[in-house]
Amino acid sequence: MPELNRRQFIAAGAGAIAAASVLRAVPAGAAPFGSADTTIPAPPNFPAGIPLYQQRYQNWSKEIILDAIWTCSPTSPEDVVALANWAHANGYRIRPRGAMHGWTPLTIVNGEPIDRTVLVDTMVHLNGIVVHPGDSTVTAGAGATLEAILQRLEDNGLGWACVPAPGVLSIAGALAVDAHGAALPAVGESPPVGTTFGSLSNLITSLTAVVWDGTAYSLRTFDRSEPAILPLLAHLGRTFLTSVTLQASANTRMRCQSYTDIGWREMFGVPGAPGRTFESFLDQTGRAEAIWYPFTENPWLKVWSISPDKPPTAREVTGPYNYPFSDNLPEIASDLIGQLTAGNTFIAPAFGQVFYGTTVAGLAAFGSYDLWGWAKDLQFYIKPSTLLLTEGGGAVITSRSNVAQVVHDFTVWFEARVAYYQSIGQYPINGPVEIRCCGMDDPSDVVVDSAGAPTISAMRPRPDHPEWDTAVWLNVLGVPNTPGMFAFYREMEQWMRAHYSGACATFRPEWSKGWAFSPELPYKDAEVIESILPNTYRQGVPNSDNWDTARATYNTLDPHRIYSNTLIDQLLP
Repeated sequence: MPELNRRQFIAAGAGAIAAASVLRAVPAGAAPFGSADTTIPAPPNFPAGIPLYQQRYQNWSKEIILDAIWTCSPTSPEDVVALANWAHANGYRIRPRGAMHGWTPLTIVNGEPIDRTVLVDTMVHLNGIVVHPGDSTVTAGAGATLEAILQRLEDNGLGWACVPAPGVLSIAGALAVDAHGAALPAVGESPPVGTTFGSLSNLITSLTAVVWDGTAYSLRTFDRSEPAILPLLAHLGRTFLTSVTLQASANTRMRCQSYTDIGWREMFGVPGAPGRTFESFLDQTGRAEAIWYPFTENPWLKVWSISPDKPPTAREVTGPYNYPFSDNLPEIASDLIGQLTAGNTFIAPAFGQVFYGTTVAGLAAFGSYDLWGWAKDLQFYIKPSTLLLTEGGGAVITSRSNVAQVVHDFTVWFEARVAYYQSIGQYPINGPVEIRCCGMDDPSDVVVDSAGAPTISAMRPRPDHPEWDTAVWLNVLGVPNTPGMFAFYREMEQWMRAHYSGACATFRPEWSKGWAFSPELPYKDAEVIESILPNTYRQGVPNSDNWDTARATYNTLDPHRIYSNTLIDQLLP
């Protein structure tokens, strides 16, 4: 980044740190290094001055839980350099930790040894944010949240068109897994300069990471014009970013309308079908998401649209998370979850009906059927208190004209399979289907010289199929520990990979969710991890920029594999 920007960024971070009353304090509930409360052996020769403590780790769905792991909170990028060189010298691995809002074990793998692993919490101190209105960019520390970044952008008349639903995500964590939103341009829409409808990774203009320089680990800034940056734009935790600069575009006011009275057969009709179809809403506004609770007829459809002026029927909102009913479950829903986790899966139909009824009643009670406000306030709607579910599914990469067929085929298949399992007394699925669309990581969206798209982003374009301009996200959720759920996800994953293939589409996993399912667990199908999935990023792209060149870059920038774990070792050996 330019020197002025770097000084501003460091100054902002220093100001945030100075505002903290006790710089070296450890988080509540953690046991500091040297305390009698620690229960696991301490890392030897740990760098002085970097807060170190024993702390609990828990991912989003509570499927990866550690009662105690050594965690530290560096106060500067230079601290991360010291940590990297310490890890190399002492045979340790360091894993960057953000909001822990993820499913994939890219931080910690269940059951792997952690006696030589230290988590690095980026969100305590590495969270400075500086907006550069002159060139419509923002520089953020690795641990800055999406919500904080977008608030600062909004304060300067800027924003992003396509963002994930949870605002709590750290920017580095979101970029590691090419996080995305649910937006396409409406038919006839001319988006402002700086807009991308692909992943957040496609907004990057430069980044700074701690990498091996041939002698030691040190800070290095990569510009978007450098080919070496492309694997780092979405890297699965195989490197350590300390800050990133991203482009932005003019902020917009938006409207979000909810519909709960459209039957799924009408909504997910074939291309050109009459009625209120998912396809027709996409054409009109470009921005839609369907949440279809199991064993119900009508999905909850959210439709966003650009709306500079407040519609008369809409309720103005001034902050995000405007569906409180989805964060505060009624007692009956909590009771049903308890029954499901106890193995009484036959109540799944009642569970779906309760959630649909709660949604309909909640939208009415809170006046949330028709909302209007700034873009971020309508796009952030998932809080840490939202029901914790696990997910399977992925992205179908196809042409926009094929979206309706993709969605129709999947929903018909899903309904038939759920009905079949119900007929034999099995209920492996009890959470909703989520259907969203976004654009691809088009390098022409980038406002600076760009070497290309993120190498292993699920939204990376296929040069051999330039007509594939859309990612259709098809995910199915379920209560953790439901019997038969992972076997169902495996069947679904295999069907999607086989069905969405050839000249019309291809299937890619969503890095942050579940993939490579065995009948018992995710991330256990060795053929998918070691062959099928890497081949997805070899097909239709140049040999000079594919899965293998990305892996070579990671190994060059971190030859000692201090940024890895057992799953990453298998996926990116």
